[in-house]
Formats: sequence, C-alpha cells, structure tokens
Amino acid sequence: MASTIEQNTLEAQPREAGTKNHARRVRREGRIPGVVYGAGKDSLPVSVDPRHVLRILRSDSGHNTIFDLALHGGEKTKAMIVDWQYEPIKGHLLHIDLKRIAMDKALRVNVPIVLHGVPLGVKTEGGILEQIFREVEVECLPGDIPGHIDLDVSELTFGKVLRVSDLPRNDKVKILSDANQPVAHVTSVKEEVVAAPEAVAAEAGAAPAEPEVIKKGKAEVEGEGEGAAAAPEKAEKGEKKAEKKEKK
Repeated sequence: MASTIEQNTLEAQPREAGTKNHARRVRREGRIPGVVYGAGKDSLPVSVDPRHVLRILRSDSGHNTIFDLALHGGEKTKAMIVDWQYEPIKGHLLHIDLKRIAMDKALRVNVPIVLHGVPLGVKTEGGILEQIFREVEVECLPGDIPGHIDLDVSELTFGKVLRVSDLPRNDKVKILSDANQPVAHVTSVKEEVVAAPEAVAAEAGAAPAEPEVIKKGKAEVEGEGEGAAAAPEKAEKGEKKAEKKEKK
C-alpha cells in the first residue's frame, strides 16, 4: 500500500466570488476557479493552475493525493481534491473543490483495488477474470491513506470468489465496505449463437402452412354437397320403377 502524500505544492490565488462571467474571465487567464474549505475555517474562493491539478489527478494516488496548498499571503496547509468538473465536449477542467486536511484526524476515502497475477481458472480452465468491485471505502489518518490496495488472484479458479474480506489488512487502515462484497471471480466465455443469413432469409420467405383442421373441414363440406345433390336423382329413379310396375 503506497502512501498518497506527495512532496509538491499547489499554489492558489484568492479571487472574488462572482458570476459566471467572472469565472469565464479566470479561465481566459489560463486558470480555473475553485473553493478551499475544511479544518474549521471559512471557505475561500481561489484560482489554480489546471495543469498542476491534472498532474495530481493523473498520479497513482489520484484524488486521494495529499499535497501542500500554498495560499496567497504565505499560508500553507495540507489539502486534497474532493471534487472537480470537466467541460463535457473538450474535457477541460472547469472547477475544483479543495479540502484542508488535519493530519491528526481520520478520514474516510475510497481506495482503488488493483488485481495482481493470472488466475488458475484462466491459465488451465479457459475462463476470463472479472473484477466486480473496484474501490473499497477505508478510514485512516491522512498520512496512512494507501494509493491502492493489491489483491493476488493467481489461485482463483472456477466457483471461487474473492471478497472484500480477502483484502490484505493492516492496523493503520480500517476497511469499512461490506466484508461479503464480491471483488473478483473467474467466469466462462459465453458464445452467442447467430443464425446464418441464408437460414433467416429462408425462414422469412417460407409461406405459412394451412392448418390441417381447415382442410378437413373443407373436405367435409364438399362431401356433404355431393351427397345432397345425389339424393334427388336416386328418388327420381325409384319413382320411375314404381310407375312401370303399375302399368304391367
């Protein structure tokens, strides 16, 4: 667990808390507006260099990095980034919130979980590694915040799940997330069966078969019609035979 404290300084200049036009003017000058608060002191509107802020956010410890914040007038305090906003199209930083840090008071922060090793389920069973939970909430003193927590997955096989309870522990960092929360497992590769275009076209072009019940119904109706037509003819022949017998 690497420390999040860096020996660098972010300089902040005071600014007037104003309208959106004032914020745009700060950005045109190559800086971004921000606010500093915490440690029982009043909030202070400031402007900072976005390039330095991005270096902190892109470092290994990211927004959990604790650094020196140099304010106008010589005041220096430990601080960390707690919130930031990007412009949605070009991705430029628009605003940042900074928090003063008391080094003797515990903080609650989210720390990334980094998986190490190749699972046996991937090597010998043809599975794939899936990370379900990527950050864990911890509580510790600012100087003890880890940049990340490492988890060895080399013994992971099918049917086995690594949970928050399997993360390495030490006396300085208290893990607050649910101990039963799954972190990683090995799963199978699911193949999606796609019908061939020829089969789809043949199925779509096939005419629906006529139900057998309807065919039988039609045959019966036709049979009934033929029988009804033949009955008068038989009756007429019978009458002629009877007339011949009477004449004789």
